[in-house]
Amino acid sequence: MSGEKESTKAYKICQSDKVGRYMVANRELKPGEEIVTEMPFIVGPKAFTYPLCLACYAAWPPTLNDKPLCSKCGWPVCGPECENLPQHKDYECAVFVQAGEKFNVAAALEETNENGVPQLECITPLRLLLESQKNPERWEREVKTMEAHNKIRSQKPHWKSDHVNVVEYIRKQLKLDKFSEEEIQTVCGILEINTFEVRTSKGFSARALYPTVAMMNHSCVSNTCHSVSPLDYRIYLRTTTKIPEGGELYGSYTHSLLPTMLRREHLLEGKHFACACSRCSDPTELGTHMSSLKCNKCDNGVVLPLDSLDENSMWKCTHCEFTTPGSAVRKVFQLIHADVEAAEAISGADGADAIQARETIMKKYHSVLHPRHAFLTMLRHSLTQMYGRVDEYLLDDLPLVVLEHKVDMCRLLLQVLDVVEPGYSRIRGMTLYELHAPLLFLAKDQWNAGIIDQAGLKSKMIQASVILKEAATILSLEPPDTPEGQIGIVAKQSLEQLEQSIQEL
Repeated sequence: MSGEKESTKAYKICQSDKVGRYMVANRELKPGEEIVTEMPFIVGPKAFTYPLCLACYAAWPPTLNDKPLCSKCGWPVCGPECENLPQHKDYECAVFVQAGEKFNVAAALEETNENGVPQLECITPLRLLLESQKNPERWEREVKTMEAHNKIRSQKPHWKSDHVNVVEYIRKQLKLDKFSEEEIQTVCGILEINTFEVRTSKGFSARALYPTVAMMNHSCVSNTCHSVSPLDYRIYLRTTTKIPEGGELYGSYTHSLLPTMLRREHLLEGKHFACACSRCSDPTELGTHMSSLKCNKCDNGVVLPLDSLDENSMWKCTHCEFTTPGSAVRKVFQLIHADVEAAEAISGADGADAIQARETIMKKYHSVLHPRHAFLTMLRHSLTQMYGRVDEYLLDDLPLVVLEHKVDMCRLLLQVLDVVEPGYSRIRGMTLYELHAPLLFLAKDQWNAGIIDQAGLKSKMIQASVILKEAATILSLEPPDTPEGQIGIVAKQSLEQLEQSIQEL
């Protein structure tokens, strides 16, 4: 991107006293247009990490009887191949050797490590400090001035743990007192506030720092979408909706499918700002009702906060006089969220159990939550991906009632996504893709049963092809080395076959 002329560049950087640096469209941008691609400044383990290989981020040890350590520094790797990968060899490895600091395997594998392995907390901050010396120009130009919120963070418990596990560890155990306490805490803050989660090619999780992309401000309805290659961690930022020249580019720093109360808590705790975007400011969440509760005192009322930006606001029914304090709603949300997270933790690899757990939670709370509530939306999103893919629930095996259930869930999910993840967002593309197949199965069944004639079948196939075409358009924007990119390739092939079948009718 650096070779582009300023006039053709998709974005430009602006500055304000209120929000600092931010990005705006340098010209009118179409949906799906690439804004920037960027290699990470550094990649490393996430905070509070489990024991992992420092090169490929795979869970460590590979087996209970096999605890491979780097032959040079004695820290966890998968084996010789990983210990020679540059992300480990060229960074912390030499530091550990120089300092004579070994990895404490026994301490790392203790079951009491609920908040991760303290000794591993230093890795990513150390890599950032070392990279600042290896690449001083980019550090000075792009990274050094990134927001770290040291003043706010210094009042939080995490500051103290960073002081022990990162600051003192780097300065004392690793003998790198050339880095000041303030420098190290600033690096911790930059990482905490600005990194993006990335996935490796084997599906393991890490974090990466992209200085340009991180300049985008947040909105709970973003107009951009990013993808990260699992091979080299290059990030691809693109638009999801049409953006006029001068329009601000927004990313999302939180999970778009959370209700307002939990999104705002997450942003305040992790990013140190109170979001007041249009979605957070609207008690109905822009008409989606992703925070709304059903009233148990009347038939048709929904319970909404009087002021969605005030966590202590009273909540009131729209149809009767029922009210309840925000603190009571928070307790309800925390309880339900815990149940949802427990169900979501059950992988599709567990087969039918994964589906049943989610369906059980949906049934449990359907009389409490608005049909489009965030928690039901999260479960619905998972279920739309699972029905047709999980053992015992493969598409060919699904009875009509389950196919119809999947269609209904996809449509309800899209009602929400069209508002909170509009346009060419990845989640919309995946949901459209999941919708087209059961529509085709149902159409063919109706035709076989004589319920619709050939013209009716053709009409329904055309409807499915329109949905599949949009899915293919969106998912083809994903890097081909990602799971969604692969589905995009399949979607294009399926679309060609479907259009051929329609022509032959």
